[in-house]
Amino acid sequence: MNNKVIACIDDSQYAQAVCDYAAWSATQMDAPLSLLHVLDDIPRSAAGNLSGTIGLGSQEALLEELASLDEKRSKIAMEQGKVMLHAARERVASNGIAEAESRQRHGELLDALKDLEDETRMLVVGKRGADTASAHGHIGSHLEGIIRTMHCPVLIAQQSFSAPKRVMIAFDGSATAFKGVEMVAASPLFKGIPCHLVMAAADTADNRAPLDKAKAILNAAGFDTTATLVTGDPEKALSDYQAQENIDLLIMGAYGHSRIRHFIVGSTTTAMICRTRVSLLVLR
Repeated sequence: MNNKVIACIDDSQYAQAVCDYAAWSATQMDAPLSLLHVLDDIPRSAAGNLSGTIGLGSQEALLEELASLDEKRSKIAMEQGKVMLHAARERVASNGIAEAESRQRHGELLDALKDLEDETRMLVVGKRGADTASAHGHIGSHLEGIIRTMHCPVLIAQQSFSAPKRVMIAFDGSATAFKGVEMVAASPLFKGIPCHLVMAAADTADNRAPLDKAKAILNAAGFDTTATLVTGDPEKALSDYQAQENIDLLIMGAYGHSRIRHFIVGSTTTAMICRTRVSLLVLR
Protein backbone atom coordinates (compact mmCIF):
# COMPACT_ATOMS: atom_id res chain seq x y z
CA MET A 1 0.00 0.00 0.00
CA ASN A 2 1.50 3.34 -1.06
CA ASN A 3 1.06 5.16 2.21
CA LYS A 4 4.59 6.08 3.30
CA VAL A 5 6.67 9.20 3.03
CA ILE A 6 10.14 7.97 2.12
CA ALA A 7 13.12 10.24 2.78
CA CYS A 8 16.38 9.52 0.96
CA ILE A 9 19.27 10.12 3.35
CA ASP A 10 22.87 10.73 2.33
CA ASP A 11 25.78 12.68 3.80
CA SER A 12 25.15 15.88 1.83
CA GLN A 13 24.40 19.30 3.29
CA TYR A 14 20.75 18.78 2.29
CA ALA A 15 20.20 15.83 4.63
CA GLN A 16 18.79 17.84 7.55
CA ALA A 17 16.33 19.68 5.30
CA VAL A 18 15.26 16.35 3.77
CA CYS A 19 14.52 15.07 7.28
CA ASP A 20 12.61 18.25 8.16
CA TYR A 21 10.51 18.27 4.98
CA ALA A 22 9.80 14.56 5.34
CA ALA A 23 8.72 14.94 8.97
CA TRP A 24 6.53 17.93 8.08
CA SER A 25 4.97 16.07 5.13
CA ALA A 26 4.33 12.92 7.15
CA THR A 27 2.66 14.99 9.87
CA GLN A 28 0.52 16.92 7.38
CA MET A 29 -0.63 13.72 5.68
CA ASP A 30 -0.77 11.60 8.85
CA ALA A 31 1.47 9.10 7.06
CA PRO A 32 4.23 6.79 8.31
CA LEU A 33 7.78 7.94 7.63
CA SER A 34 10.57 5.73 6.32
CA LEU A 35 14.22 6.84 6.22
CA LEU A 36 16.17 5.20 3.41
CA HIS A 37 19.92 5.07 2.90
CA VAL A 38 21.16 3.34 -0.24
CA LEU A 39 24.79 2.32 -0.24
CA ASP A 40 26.20 2.16 -3.75
CA ASP A 41 28.14 -0.98 -4.46
CA ILE A 42 31.76 -0.08 -3.78
CA PRO A 43 34.02 -0.94 -6.74
CA ARG A 44 36.17 -3.87 -5.85
CA SER A 45 39.92 -3.58 -6.13
CA ALA A 46 41.69 -5.56 -8.78
CA ALA A 47 45.25 -6.63 -9.19
CA GLY A 48 44.96 -6.42 -12.96
CA ASN A 49 46.87 -8.63 -15.33
CA LEU A 50 50.11 -9.16 -13.46
CA SER A 51 51.35 -12.10 -15.53
CA GLY A 52 55.03 -11.82 -16.11
CA THR A 53 55.33 -8.92 -13.68
CA ILE A 54 55.35 -10.66 -10.35
CA GLY A 55 55.45 -14.27 -9.35
CA LEU A 56 52.31 -16.36 -8.82
CA GLY A 57 52.75 -16.49 -5.06
CA SER A 58 53.14 -12.71 -4.81
CA GLN A 59 50.10 -12.20 -7.05
CA GLU A 60 47.93 -14.41 -4.81
CA ALA A 61 49.10 -12.56 -1.72
CA LEU A 62 48.28 -9.21 -3.31
CA LEU A 63 44.78 -10.37 -4.31
CA GLU A 64 44.13 -11.57 -0.77
CA GLU A 65 45.25 -8.21 0.63
CA LEU A 66 43.03 -6.31 -1.82
CA ALA A 67 40.05 -8.50 -0.95
CA SER A 68 40.63 -7.78 2.73
CA LEU A 69 40.73 -4.04 2.05
CA ASP A 70 37.48 -4.26 0.05
CA GLU A 71 35.80 -6.00 2.96
CA LYS A 72 37.02 -3.37 5.40
CA ARG A 73 35.81 -0.52 3.17
CA SER A 74 32.41 -2.15 2.85
CA LYS A 75 32.07 -2.53 6.62
CA ILE A 76 33.10 1.08 7.21
CA ALA A 77 30.59 2.32 4.63
CA MET A 78 27.82 0.29 6.27
CA GLU A 79 28.65 1.71 9.68
CA GLN A 80 28.72 5.24 8.30
CA GLY A 81 25.29 4.65 6.79
CA LYS A 82 23.94 3.42 10.12
CA VAL A 83 25.29 6.53 11.82
CA MET A 84 23.53 8.72 9.24
CA LEU A 85 20.24 6.87 9.73
CA HIS A 86 20.55 7.20 13.51
CA ALA A 87 21.11 10.95 13.17
CA ALA A 88 18.13 11.16 10.79
CA ARG A 89 15.88 9.35 13.28
CA GLU A 90 16.93 11.80 15.98
CA ARG A 91 16.23 14.71 13.64
CA VAL A 92 12.71 13.61 12.74
CA ALA A 93 12.02 12.70 16.38
CA SER A 94 12.75 16.32 17.29
CA ASN A 95 10.07 17.22 14.73
CA GLY A 96 7.47 15.01 16.36
CA ILE A 97 7.96 11.72 14.47
CA ALA A 98 8.66 9.24 17.24
CA GLU A 99 8.47 6.03 15.22
CA ALA A 100 10.27 6.53 11.92
CA GLU A 101 11.36 3.39 10.11
CA SER A 102 14.94 3.22 8.86
CA ARG A 103 16.32 1.04 6.10
CA GLN A 104 19.70 0.49 4.53
CA ARG A 105 19.92 -0.96 1.05
CA HIS A 106 22.83 -1.91 -1.20
CA GLY A 107 23.03 -1.29 -4.92
CA GLU A 108 21.67 1.38 -7.25
CA LEU A 109 19.44 4.11 -5.80
CA LEU A 110 16.86 3.91 -8.60
CA ASP A 111 16.59 0.13 -8.22
CA ALA A 112 15.97 0.49 -4.49
CA LEU A 113 13.33 3.17 -5.05
CA LYS A 114 11.55 1.08 -7.68
CA ASP A 115 11.45 -1.85 -5.25
CA LEU A 116 9.73 0.41 -2.70
CA GLU A 117 7.42 2.22 -5.12
CA ASP A 118 4.32 0.24 -4.19
CA GLU A 119 4.52 1.56 -0.63
CA THR A 120 5.65 5.09 -1.47
CA ARG A 121 3.11 7.90 -1.17
CA MET A 122 5.69 10.64 -1.54
CA LEU A 123 9.47 10.71 -1.97
CA VAL A 124 11.67 13.40 -0.40
CA VAL A 125 15.17 13.95 -1.77
CA GLY A 126 17.83 16.66 -1.52
CA LYS A 127 18.40 19.06 -4.38
CA ARG A 128 22.04 18.01 -4.55
CA GLY A 129 24.09 15.21 -3.13
CA ALA A 130 27.57 15.45 -1.72
CA ASP A 131 30.61 14.48 -3.73
CA THR A 132 29.20 12.06 -6.30
CA ALA A 133 32.30 9.94 -5.94
CA SER A 134 31.26 9.27 -2.37
CA ALA A 135 29.40 6.09 -1.54
CA HIS A 136 26.84 8.17 0.36
CA GLY A 137 26.38 11.55 -1.31
CA HIS A 138 24.93 10.40 -4.62
CA ILE A 139 21.25 11.36 -4.48
CA GLY A 140 21.43 14.74 -6.21
CA SER A 141 23.15 13.25 -9.25
CA HIS A 142 20.14 10.95 -9.76
CA LEU A 143 17.36 13.57 -9.66
CA GLU A 144 16.43 13.45 -13.32
CA GLY A 145 16.32 9.65 -13.26
CA ILE A 146 14.17 9.72 -10.12
CA ILE A 147 11.67 12.14 -11.68
CA ARG A 148 11.48 10.09 -14.86
CA THR A 149 11.25 6.74 -13.10
CA MET A 150 9.02 7.20 -10.08
CA HIS A 151 5.23 7.48 -10.36
CA CYS A 152 4.71 9.27 -7.07
CA PRO A 153 5.15 12.91 -6.05
CA VAL A 154 8.80 13.84 -5.52
CA LEU A 155 9.65 16.67 -3.13
CA ILE A 156 13.06 18.16 -3.93
CA ALA A 157 14.32 19.91 -0.80
CA GLN A 158 16.49 22.98 -0.69
CA GLN A 159 19.26 23.22 1.88
CA SER A 160 17.13 24.78 4.63
CA PHE A 161 13.57 24.11 5.76
CA SER A 162 10.72 26.28 6.91
CA ALA A 163 7.10 25.19 6.88
CA PRO A 164 5.53 26.58 3.68
CA LYS A 165 3.33 29.66 4.15
CA ARG A 166 2.51 30.09 0.44
CA VAL A 167 2.63 27.51 -2.33
CA MET A 168 2.43 27.96 -6.08
CA ILE A 169 1.14 25.60 -8.77
CA ALA A 170 2.60 26.11 -12.25
CA PHE A 171 -0.42 25.48 -14.46
CA ASP A 172 -0.60 25.11 -18.25
CA GLY A 173 -4.26 24.20 -18.84
CA SER A 174 -3.54 20.63 -19.98
CA ALA A 175 -5.34 17.51 -18.78
CA THR A 176 -2.17 16.57 -16.89
CA ALA A 177 -2.15 19.98 -15.19
CA PHE A 178 -5.77 19.50 -14.09
CA LYS A 179 -4.81 16.11 -12.68
CA GLY A 180 -2.11 17.84 -10.63
CA VAL A 181 -4.59 20.43 -9.36
CA GLU A 182 -6.96 17.65 -8.34
CA MET A 183 -4.12 15.85 -6.53
CA VAL A 184 -3.31 18.99 -4.55
CA ALA A 185 -7.00 19.59 -3.80
CA ALA A 186 -7.49 16.03 -2.53
CA SER A 187 -4.32 15.88 -0.41
CA PRO A 188 -4.04 17.13 3.17
CA LEU A 189 -0.42 18.16 2.50
CA PHE A 190 -1.18 21.84 1.82
CA LYS A 191 -4.48 22.27 3.63
CA GLY A 192 -4.76 25.72 5.19
CA ILE A 193 -1.89 27.13 3.12
CA PRO A 194 -2.68 29.89 0.57
CA CYS A 195 -2.21 28.61 -2.97
CA HIS A 196 -1.17 30.63 -6.02
CA LEU A 197 -2.27 29.13 -9.33
CA VAL A 198 -0.11 30.62 -12.06
CA MET A 199 -0.34 30.19 -15.82
CA ALA A 200 2.29 31.58 -18.20
CA ALA A 201 0.18 32.62 -21.17
CA ALA A 202 -1.51 35.57 -22.83
CA ASP A 203 -4.47 37.02 -20.95
CA THR A 204 -7.24 35.76 -23.22
CA ALA A 205 -10.64 34.22 -22.61
CA ASP A 206 -9.38 30.86 -23.87
CA ASN A 207 -6.59 30.86 -21.29
CA ARG A 208 -8.65 32.38 -18.50
CA ALA A 209 -11.33 29.65 -18.74
CA PRO A 210 -9.16 26.66 -17.69
CA LEU A 211 -7.44 28.78 -15.05
CA ASP A 212 -10.79 29.73 -13.51
CA LYS A 213 -11.91 26.10 -13.65
CA ALA A 214 -8.77 24.97 -11.81
CA LYS A 215 -9.25 27.75 -9.25
CA ALA A 216 -12.81 26.53 -8.63
CA ILE A 217 -11.50 23.01 -7.92
CA LEU A 218 -9.08 24.34 -5.30
CA ASN A 219 -11.66 26.70 -3.78
CA ALA A 220 -14.14 23.84 -3.46
CA ALA A 221 -11.50 21.93 -1.49
CA GLY A 222 -11.15 24.85 0.92
CA PHE A 223 -8.05 26.53 -0.47
CA ASP A 224 -7.52 30.27 -0.43
CA THR A 225 -6.58 30.49 -4.11
CA THR A 226 -5.09 33.31 -6.15
CA ALA A 227 -5.23 32.64 -9.90
CA THR A 228 -2.91 34.66 -12.15
CA LEU A 229 -1.93 34.82 -15.79
CA VAL A 230 1.63 35.97 -16.42
CA THR A 231 3.10 36.79 -19.81
CA GLY A 232 6.51 36.15 -21.24
CA ASP A 233 8.87 33.21 -21.29
CA PRO A 234 7.42 30.58 -18.89
CA GLU A 235 10.73 29.90 -17.15
CA LYS A 236 11.38 33.56 -16.36
CA ALA A 237 7.75 34.53 -15.77
CA LEU A 238 7.13 31.73 -13.29
CA SER A 239 10.43 32.35 -11.50
CA ASP A 240 9.76 36.07 -11.28
CA TYR A 241 6.29 35.50 -9.87
CA GLN A 242 7.64 33.09 -7.28
CA ALA A 243 10.18 35.65 -6.12
CA GLN A 244 7.78 38.60 -6.11
CA GLU A 245 5.13 36.78 -4.09
CA ASN A 246 7.58 35.12 -1.67
CA ILE A 247 6.40 31.64 -2.61
CA ASP A 248 7.90 29.00 -0.29
CA LEU A 249 7.27 25.90 -2.38
CA LEU A 250 6.68 25.38 -6.10
CA ILE A 251 4.41 22.60 -7.42
CA MET A 252 4.72 21.33 -10.99
CA GLY A 253 3.61 18.38 -13.06
CA ALA A 254 6.34 16.22 -14.51
CA TYR A 255 4.67 16.00 -17.91
CA GLY A 256 2.54 18.31 -19.99
CA HIS A 257 2.05 19.46 -23.55
CA SER A 258 3.10 23.09 -23.49
CA ARG A 259 6.43 24.85 -23.13
CA ILE A 260 6.25 24.14 -19.40
CA ARG A 261 6.91 20.49 -20.27
CA HIS A 262 10.32 21.47 -21.60
CA PHE A 263 10.89 23.54 -18.47
CA ILE A 264 10.35 20.50 -16.27
CA VAL A 265 11.58 17.37 -18.03
CA GLY A 266 13.96 16.29 -20.73
CA SER A 267 17.34 17.86 -21.26
CA THR A 268 16.49 20.95 -19.17
CA THR A 269 15.45 19.14 -15.99
CA THR A 270 18.78 19.58 -14.25
CA ALA A 271 18.98 23.23 -15.28
CA MET A 272 15.49 23.89 -13.92
CA ILE A 273 16.34 22.34 -10.56
CA CYS A 274 19.50 24.45 -10.38
CA ARG A 275 17.59 27.68 -11.13
CA THR A 276 14.80 27.07 -8.61
CA ARG A 277 15.58 28.76 -5.31
CA VAL A 278 12.73 27.19 -3.35
CA SER A 279 11.85 23.59 -2.72
CA LEU A 280 9.93 21.89 -5.50
CA LEU A 281 7.20 19.26 -5.52
CA VAL A 282 7.04 17.37 -8.82
CA LEU A 283 3.74 15.58 -9.42
CA ARG A 284 3.23 12.50 -11.61
